Formats: sequence, structure tokens, C-alpha cells
Amino acid sequence: MATSLECRMYEARFPQVDMAVMIQVKSIGEMCAYVSLLEYNNIEGMILLSELSRRRIRSINSLIKVGRIEPVMVLHVDEEKGYVNLSKRRVSEEDIQVCEDRFNKSKLVHSIMRHVAETMHVDLEDLYIHVGWPLYRKYGHAFEAFKLVVNDPDSILNILTREVKEIGSDGQEVTKVVPALSEEVKDALVKNIRRRMTPQPLKIRADVEMKCFQFDGVLHIKDAMRKAEAAGNKECPVKIKLVAPPSYVLITQTLDKEQGISVLNKAIVACTEEIERHKGKLAVKEAPRAVSEREDKLLELQMLKLTEDNEEVGGDSNSEEEEDTGMGDVDVEQQSEI
Repeated sequence: MATSLECRMYEARFPQVDMAVMIQVKSIGEMCAYVSLLEYNNIEGMILLSELSRRRIRSINSLIKVGRIEPVMVLHVDEEKGYVNLSKRRVSEEDIQVCEDRFNKSKLVHSIMRHVAETMHVDLEDLYIHVGWPLYRKYGHAFEAFKLVVNDPDSILNILTREVKEIGSDGQEVTKVVPALSEEVKDALVKNIRRRMTPQPLKIRADVEMKCFQFDGVLHIKDAMRKAEAAGNKECPVKIKLVAPPSYVLITQTLDKEQGISVLNKAIVACTEEIERHKGKLAVKEAPRAVSEREDKLLELQMLKLTEDNEEVGGDSNSEEEEDTGMGDVDVEQQSEI
């Protein structure tokens, strides 16, 4: 029998009445919109135009569009005909939040399960029957079980079993209980879960300007930078780097966004207190926030270009300007602050 890679996400074949579900709009007719229920293997559903909004409808296109994915409320389920009546106007903000959160988790679980089924040539529904749905029943959501699999796969997966029928030595059929997964499929599942669900550290960054025109101002700035870095901890180490005087960036990496922001705020306070002791100033240009890989890469390129430019300037050590000022051996940071 050929393996199938199509299956609903949940054990129930149809959603329950008064449940919010995620749909995608397929077409819009004169009286209703036809949609597919994404969590239930794209079975068809229908939204009467009267169920689009509580207000008078001026433009259908402003309320619903082909291709749009959004949560709606289940009004009626006809399991015999395989049909579901839905409402957009009856779904609350709370329902939307719950539905979106569940769907995002289910979508990730489904992606992992489907990839394992495809690469290991097993039936997706069979994988759900013996692994996915038992984990949904035990943990409320398979996503929660998968999070535990990242660090301790055996305690989660080894208790899952399936029944197989065999012909015994006496010629009689017997039922045996065996592990739900072969070692090969189990290894593939664990590998995929770890690849997709291992938390990635966030990079938190703050941009500041710092100046000190006192004698030995450069040394005072370096002391303030040390104070900022000392405000970090093992989970959130803080680094402060010069971009181009007087601009500096404070950076930390952490799994906990709120903790990272809090630590950088403390580092800014420590840095400010130290530089102000020497009549310097620190101004926050960009408060601590999570930055994308693209933003991080742009900062690296900017700093690299400035370093190259500074090396070009520093290479002309016999210039008349250096002879006149006596600053040929002073680094870029010192030049900017003196």
C-alpha cells in the first residue's frame, strides 16, 4: 500500500461547534465564501456573507479575500456530508489569539511529522495515530511534548507503543505490543525536532552616544565601558563596542528577551553613572531591543568599513598633519575624544 503524506493535524476528524479554527479562503460567491479548514486536512467549509460582519457590509472585499488565512468560529458540522458552516463575525479577539497560538504550534508539529513521513517512507496518518495523537492526549498539545524531546527523547517516545499481529509457532494469530517507532524513524524524528525546536539565542542591542572632554577622557570612557560589561551575567554577557565616535553599541545574546533587555538597561545605567562622575555624557539613541540577523550583519559591515578606513588613514604616518599635532601614535578612539 502506498504511503500517504496527507492527514489532519488532530485526532478528531471534524472541529467542534463553537470552536475557533484556522481557514483559508478559496472562492467568494454571491451568497457565501468557500474556505478550507487548514487544521483538518483542508476539508471544505462555508461562510454565509451574513456571517462576515456585525456591521452593514459596504464592501465584501474589505472583509474577506481569496487566499487570506484567518480564524473563524464553527457554527455547524455535518459529518455525514463532510461540511462545516462557519462565521467570521462571531469570533472574538480572545478566540483569535487562542486559535492563532494553537495553529502556529500545530503547523510546526505537522511540518516535522510530514517531513519524517516523507523521508522515512512511512504513512503520515499512521505516524499520527501512534505518535502525534497520543502525545496530544497526554500533553495537551504535541508541541509541548516535542519541547521535552529536545533534551530527553527516550522518556517521551519510548513509552509509545503499537499492537502488531503475528502468526505464532502454532499457526495461531497473536497480538504483540511493540515500540511505536523503529529506531530509524525515532532517530529521524528526534533529529528533526531538535533542528526545528532548539531555542535560538536572541541578540539584544542598544545604541548610545558617549562623550567625555575631560583630561584623560579616553580612559574615563574605557572605564565606563568596563562598568557596562560588568553589569552582564553568565546568561546575558554584555559587550560594548565602538562604532564611530561618539557612537557605541551594547550587545547581549540570550534565550530570554525580557531578561536581555533588562540586563542592557542596567548596563546603560552603570555606564552612565561612571561617565557622569567625570563630567561626561551618555545619550541613548536606540533603547535595548531584539535585532534581526540582517540588522546585525549591517552593523558588522559598517564597523568593518570604518576599521578599513581608519587603517588607511593610519597608514600615512609621515603626514605633515601628524608632525604638526604629534598624534601619529594615538588610536582612532583617542583622537576622537581628545
